[in-house]
Amino acid sequence: MALFKKTEALTQIPWHFFAAMDNFERNIKKEDEGKVISIEVPAELWYGLGNSSMIQDENLITFFNGKGKDGDGDKLADPDNPEDILHTIANYMLEYGQTDEDIKIALWNYYKRDLSVQTIMNTAKVFKTYQEINLTDRDFPVSTDYNYSYRSTWGDRRGFGGLRIHEGTDIFAGYGTPVKSTTYGVIELMGWNLYGGWRIGIRDIYNIYHYYGHMSGYQDDIQVGQVVKPGDVLGSVGSTGYGPPGTSGKFPPHLHYGMYKDNGYSEWSFDPYPFLKKWERMVK
Repeated sequence: MALFKKTEALTQIPWHFFAAMDNFERNIKKEDEGKVISIEVPAELWYGLGNSSMIQDENLITFFNGKGKDGDGDKLADPDNPEDILHTIANYMLEYGQTDEDIKIALWNYYKRDLSVQTIMNTAKVFKTYQEINLTDRDFPVSTDYNYSYRSTWGDRRGFGGLRIHEGTDIFAGYGTPVKSTTYGVIELMGWNLYGGWRIGIRDIYNIYHYYGHMSGYQDDIQVGQVVKPGDVLGSVGSTGYGPPGTSGKFPPHLHYGMYKDNGYSEWSFDPYPFLKKWERMVK
């Protein structure tokens, strides 16, 4: 946080954008390498295309149209130095401007991928809202004050709409049982889905998309783009779906809860059951 805020003071780019970019890259890596800053600037962008010897002198890097900058005053632009990395990224963003929209354009030109940009912008919004980066609280997706039951159902066969696998865990509970956010994130999607009925999607700060399906409805104040935290009520359990808007009652009331991981290149479903058991223990 101190490094992020120091870079903000020097460049006037809000710290939460650096924090979100760093968090995104930290969560696309297979292993945590223990680095203070996880952002990795491609060598050709850092040094410039003509600087084949990768000389770290800032003046030479600039001569070769590289982006690497000296952030700690040692006259060298070192891609392994946390202050140099952040100063380089900040100056890259400044080439596009300082507004949120300018920074969004800078991120797109850097990553060339809409989902990566969307995730970083969402995470920045969360960090700005809570003025904190260590957001580790969790909650269970339905209120544990009500009766509910669930088992591991990820990967089971489903027949409606064609043969497919079940990409989530079904949590059975009565109509009206409160449905809650399990994590810090931003509401990315709401509305009707043929399979999921009234559903809601939240993109969290760990590059994971949380999908809630078959809900009976939403809380009145819930809307797309809203920042949420663990325990925020999103709506209630229902049995909607498997038909046109309004279809309900084709199966017992339950919440379909799915999780999808993004690695910076693709997104895939994984089994939420172990996480649900862990979060259940945390709240009970």
